Amino acid sequence: MSTPYLIAAEEVIDETIVTRSRFICYLKPCSSAADAKAFIKELQVLHPQANHHCYAFIAGRSENSQLYGFSDDGEPSGTAGKPMLTMLMGSDVGEVCAVVVRYFGGTKLGPGGLQRAYGGSVRQALTLLTTKLKIPMVRKTLACQYTQMNDVLYFLQQIGGEVIQQDYNENVLLTLALPEEKLKDFQQHLQTLSSGQLQLQAITANPLTN
Repeated sequence: MSTPYLIAAEEVIDETIVTRSRFICYLKPCSSAADAKAFIKELQVLHPQANHHCYAFIAGRSENSQLYGFSDDGEPSGTAGKPMLTMLMGSDVGEVCAVVVRYFGGTKLGPGGLQRAYGGSVRQALTLLTTKLKIPMVRKTLACQYTQMNDVLYFLQQIGGEVIQQDYNENVLLTLALPEEKLKDFQQHLQTLSSGQLQLQAITANPLTN
């Protein structure tokens, strides 16, 4: 079961200077690798003269290692993307992309200095980031009688769900978005209401017709 988790709520831009090099950190909400890569391309266009556009992103909850990505973009291996990702993971915030744009100031920082600069840039930007709670939702269908509608809608409101679509025929067919962590509670309410007759169903694609 997916429990609620914090995600980035808005963009942040923060700049630091380390030994005359400019490190401009951009944080932006992202819910997929495609979102992150599109954001990186935007910044490459915005800063064409920059020496590096290093990045790290988490496209899901912060502990989901299958949704990570990072790049040193020409900096020595392990000195930029990985320390940036470490900072994102430590923040316990998901669905966030960090890009640090570097303008070289003429003095080499060395591997340790680069790690501190890139990691520190993200750490400082994270202090400015606002977050919000994301509640994972699942979609189900439910067929009910007209006389049961008020009770169903009441239970739905109690758990923070919503009606996505409703079709009125002999019965009412509802398409619902339900908080995943409340799914069992909602099903139990339905069973109590209907003596087990009301059952949530998975959404199936409409069959193709000729």
